[in-house]
Amino acid sequence: MAFTITILGSGAAIPILNRYPTAQVVQVNNLMILLDCGEGTQMQLRKFIPKPLRISHIFISHLHGDHFYGLIGLVNTFHLLGRTKELHLYGIAPLKFILDYQLEQSGTTLAYPLIFHEIDPEIPQVIMEDKNVTISTIPMNHRVPTCGFLIVEKLQKRRIKKEMLEQLHIPHTEFDHIKNGGSYIDPEGREYPNNLITDDPPAPRSYAYCTDTAYHEPIIPLITGCHLLYHETTFAQEKLEDARAKFHSTAMDAALIAKKAGAKRLMIGHYSARYKDTAALVNEARTIFPETFAAEDGMIVQI
Repeated sequence: MAFTITILGSGAAIPILNRYPTAQVVQVNNLMILLDCGEGTQMQLRKFIPKPLRISHIFISHLHGDHFYGLIGLVNTFHLLGRTKELHLYGIAPLKFILDYQLEQSGTTLAYPLIFHEIDPEIPQVIMEDKNVTISTIPMNHRVPTCGFLIVEKLQKRRIKKEMLEQLHIPHTEFDHIKNGGSYIDPEGREYPNNLITDDPPAPRSYAYCTDTAYHEPIIPLITGCHLLYHETTFAQEKLEDARAKFHSTAMDAALIAKKAGAKRLMIGHYSARYKDTAALVNEARTIFPETFAAEDGMIVQI
């Protein structure tokens, strides 16, 4: 099952020529979601996502402009493109007021249902679930109410061994029963235990999206063992005072969280516009957590 992250924007508040503000598309099997929607997101969607109308859920971490100023434009573009399928939007209560006001003042009545889900950024809780994933909030420590999001793949069904399919000529009508843990009884009445004819499914994968926050150890139990951690890295360690004053993190902060959480890999992002190149930030983080790499606009990451 596919589990990919496409980076639409890896920068912080001020865009630069090759770096847009924060936005990411996550795809798990047929589910396509958008995490944050900074200015210019729909232009990046045009570049990197062939069918952006497939986005069914949008999650907004907080109401700083570099995380949601692109939202009204995208919502309106979906309308102009003739979208009829419902769109689910997750955010704190004021976000609904802002969008409703913008739509009202522009005289826009959307051609599709926009379903708003209010979230409490102070409480870790499951806010969305389907047959493939669960999505939970991760409370951050920022200047305004902010949460990250934890996307966890559900355990897949067991896999029938190819050689057993060929050897036993197992009919299609038995597949669901076997994949759900049942044994197989052939036409002669011989029983084949499930562990003989199937393999274990792969371990569920997880993605922790930890956007704007100061160094905040309370998130560690929520993201322990995640396959990929995205952690904001606005500053290098030399700007530690700025990071603390603005409730942001340094590369070392992100690396310490990744190490203490036992993450498999760390992707840093949300760079201050002062950093035209990310090499110094990556090298700084790797002194603590070697499995670190930099998010870059247009990058596709496989989990």
